[in-house]
Amino acid sequence: MKENELKLIPVYEQYMEYVIQMLIKLPRTEKFSIGTDFKQILYETLEDIMIISKIENSKRLFYLNRIDARLNAQRILLRIMKKFAWIDIKKFNVSMEKIYEIGKILGGLIKYYAKNN
Repeated sequence: MKENELKLIPVYEQYMEYVIQMLIKLPRTEKFSIGTDFKQILYETLEDIMIISKIENSKRLFYLNRIDARLNAQRILLRIMKKFAWIDIKKFNVSMEKIYEIGKILGGLIKYYAKNN
């Protein structure tokens, strides 16, 4: 399943670049609160993605589920930013599409490791 694990890295990297550019443009007060929290979750998720390919198969499911939970947190933060009009609908939709793509790859990995554990 190495191929999907490796595919996840550039897809997540593109998403991160998009979101960071978006966070830079947040209103000043929000940039240093929700923006900082969002970036922290982004970096922690990236760390977990990098760890998956480095650890034994039996421990991968734990990290995959952690990544999934962090993606859910990111979805919630995006909905909050949209609700308070800190980001426009286009940025929201593009971000959600990118998360959806990441989620599909992740779902395949979770199914694979859940079945083969």
